[in-house]
Amino acid sequence: MDNFALAAIRAWNQRQRPQFRLIDVKPINPTLGAEIFGVDLSQDISPELFAEINAALVEYQVIVFRDQHLSPERHKAFGRLFGKLHSHPGHSYYMKAKADGDQEAITRYKQIGLTDDTEILAIAADETSKNVAGEGWHTDATFEAEPPMGSLLYITELPGEGGGATLFMNSHLAYETLSDSMKGYLEGLTAVHSAAGLYNKFLRITPPAGVTHECEHPIVVRHPVSGRKMLYVNFGLTSHIPQLAPHESDALLQMLFRHCQTMVELHCRVQWTPNTLTFWDNRATQHHAVWDYFPNKRVGQRVSVLGGWRPSA
Repeated sequence: MDNFALAAIRAWNQRQRPQFRLIDVKPINPTLGAEIFGVDLSQDISPELFAEINAALVEYQVIVFRDQHLSPERHKAFGRLFGKLHSHPGHSYYMKAKADGDQEAITRYKQIGLTDDTEILAIAADETSKNVAGEGWHTDATFEAEPPMGSLLYITELPGEGGGATLFMNSHLAYETLSDSMKGYLEGLTAVHSAAGLYNKFLRITPPAGVTHECEHPIVVRHPVSGRKMLYVNFGLTSHIPQLAPHESDALLQMLFRHCQTMVELHCRVQWTPNTLTFWDNRATQHHAVWDYFPNKRVGQRVSVLGGWRPSA
C-alpha cells in the first residue's frame, strides 16, 4: 500500500466516533460497516432511536440488523422514516407490459425485481436465473438527478450451504486514498451516469423519445450530513467524463474503477443470515452482490429512500 493510502486509512481509523446510548454497535471492519443490536424494526421507532440509527448510518455507511421479522409494510415504514421511497424507473414499462399482456416482457422485468408494488424491488435468484440484481460494483440509480440516499435490503431465504454475501466499498476512503495530485485533478470534473446498459441488457427496451435516463454529476461530491468528500463514479453506471477526450475519459475511469474494486482495504463483506436487514448509505458506498450460490435460491426484497439528496461538490 502506498503512503497516501496508509495516511488516509490511519486518519480514518483514528477519527472520533459518536457515542450511542440506545443501540449497541459492533463494527464489521475498522474502515466500513457495523452490526446494530438492541433494535426491533417491526416496532415503532422513537425520534431518539431514529436519531441514533441515522447517526450510525452516516458514521459506518453500512449497518446490519439481524433477526428481524418484517412485513412489507413494516419494511417500507422503516424506510419512510428517512424520506420518500424510491420507485424503480423501469416500473412504468413493467405496468405497460402487464396492461398489454406481454408475457415475455413481464418475465424480463420480473427478473430484475419489478413488482406491482412501486416501492418494493423483489430480490430472488434460483436455478432459472440468467443474472441477479446487484451483480457487479455499482451505486444505485446514479443516472437520476436525485439518486436514492439509501437502500434497505431484507433477505429472508438463503442457500443452505452459505454464499450470497454482499460486498460494500467506502467512497469516502476511495477519495482519501488517492494522491493529492489526483484529488486536485478530479476537482471540477463531472461524469455522465447512464442507465443504457440496464435498459439494453436486462429490459431490452428503448425508452420513449425524450427519456434518456442519464444524469451528469461531479466526480468529487460532499456528503450532505458529514460534509466529507467522496469519489462519485461507479463501474455499473458511469459512462464518460465530458471534459476529456474519449480515450482520456476511458483511461481515467478505468483507473478509478480499479481503485474502488481492487483496494480491499476499502471493503467490507456482509454475510447474510435469514431475516437480516442491511441498510447502506447509497450516497457514500458502492456494493456488489456475490452470485456464488447458483443454482441455489436467495430471496428477499429491497426498499430505497430518496431523501432529497442531489450530488454536489
